[in-house]
Amino acid sequence: MKRVLGVLALSVLALVAYLSLWPIPIEAVAWNAPAAPGYTGAHAVNERLAGLNLISLGTEEGPEHIALGRDGKLYAAVASGRILRMNPDGSAQEGFAQTGGRVLGFDFDVAGNLVAADAIKGLLAISPDGRVTTLTNQVGGDPIRYADAVVVSSTGKVYFTDASGRFPPAQWGGTFNAAVLDILEQAATGRVLEYDPAAKTTRIVAKGLSFPNGVALSRDERSLFIAETGRFRVWKIDPAVTDLDVGQVSPKAAVLLDNLPGYPDNLMRGRDGRIWLGFTGPRSPKVDAMADKPFLREMTLRLPRVLWPLPKKYGHVIAFTEEGKVVVDMQDPSGSYPETTGVTETEDRLYVQNLHLRSIGWLAR
Repeated sequence: MKRVLGVLALSVLALVAYLSLWPIPIEAVAWNAPAAPGYTGAHAVNERLAGLNLISLGTEEGPEHIALGRDGKLYAAVASGRILRMNPDGSAQEGFAQTGGRVLGFDFDVAGNLVAADAIKGLLAISPDGRVTTLTNQVGGDPIRYADAVVVSSTGKVYFTDASGRFPPAQWGGTFNAAVLDILEQAATGRVLEYDPAAKTTRIVAKGLSFPNGVALSRDERSLFIAETGRFRVWKIDPAVTDLDVGQVSPKAAVLLDNLPGYPDNLMRGRDGRIWLGFTGPRSPKVDAMADKPFLREMTLRLPRVLWPLPKKYGHVIAFTEEGKVVVDMQDPSGSYPETTGVTETEDRLYVQNLHLRSIGWLAR
């Protein structure tokens, strides 16, 4: 009996030592997470996103960003590094380009080039014939580690997010794993960048963001909207500022939507002045409860991945005005089409983007 108790005691000590001391990549930072609002008010539970029509992508998966080109074709960035091109009904699918990385967001410039934020390669330009050119992969000598979303202004200037200054996806198991590490750490090393194609220069617009994700411009282009995934909110920032730390009070930056019920991802301009936002998943009460307990978040990474407090499968997209009023809320509580990263609105359809599926969901408008 003494030997058995001794073995148990040693086992417990070994487990405690492992959970406390085993090396992990994050250095978790304490922060104050607001109490999750749940699905109430403008976000009351509904099934308006259920029963989507599906466009099969065959063996390709993860159409995280979708956009309609000037040629009337639908473009979709997928996990293989390819950008697919197809008719709006999903027919005649073909490979338009291969970046060798992972494009998470893109937009078109006035010359018809596809300007892409590639999480591995940086900011790229892809010509109408599919040729890939690197525009920038650093700012002030510092590498762009996680290019995420992009929008091109009417002047040609490009605004894009560098989601993490700590976890390049190429080194940390891909875009999803790197995002989980960054959000668990909460060091808020993300930033918003501007690339000027005329001067071929890159500058920091704003910094101090916890995984800045989607980006969109206001109609007058005097404001940038930024989805901050790690802190469940959307910012409105003056694009003319330089090196603004959002942790410092400034009249040039304000939170437009706060304490959202899920993790906000892409932002896409829709019709009638509205902006679409996708949630990759609902808030995790377990993660929220650990906001001011960095040790527990670090300990989480020492557990088997199946025990990580990842969001449950849930479909959810919204549309809001530039003043921050939610005007559309669509959900699929069943999670049959989960990890909804955003919405592309055309004249007759809503295309719903996602992280990992081998299909594109759509609804008739």
